Amino acid sequence: MARSYDEAIHILQTSEVNILTLDHDLGQDVDGNELRNGYYLVKYFCEHDLKANKIYMHTDNPVGRENMYETLLAAQRRGFINKDIEIYYYPITLNKYSG
Repeated sequence: MARSYDEAIHILQTSEVNILTLDHDLGQDVDGNELRNGYYLVKYFCEHDLKANKIYMHTDNPVGRENMYETLLAAQRRGFINKDIEIYYYPITLNKYSG
């Protein structure tokens, strides 16, 4: 399990990934600067033809969810990522804490 953008990139580059579940907002560094978010990961994923069998969006950020989802679908339509990747707008499990 990755806890940062860099960890996620490393796993995607070096391992076979069955399920990729994406959050948009990844917090701040010690100086209060926003960390690279899930959308940056999606862009990198698409630009470098990375692989995962299934991708789920588990973020509570509605704008971030939409941006990640639509970017993945567009990349798939245009042939930047594999057409066999299953992309889901919703999380793999219900988040009982998000209301």
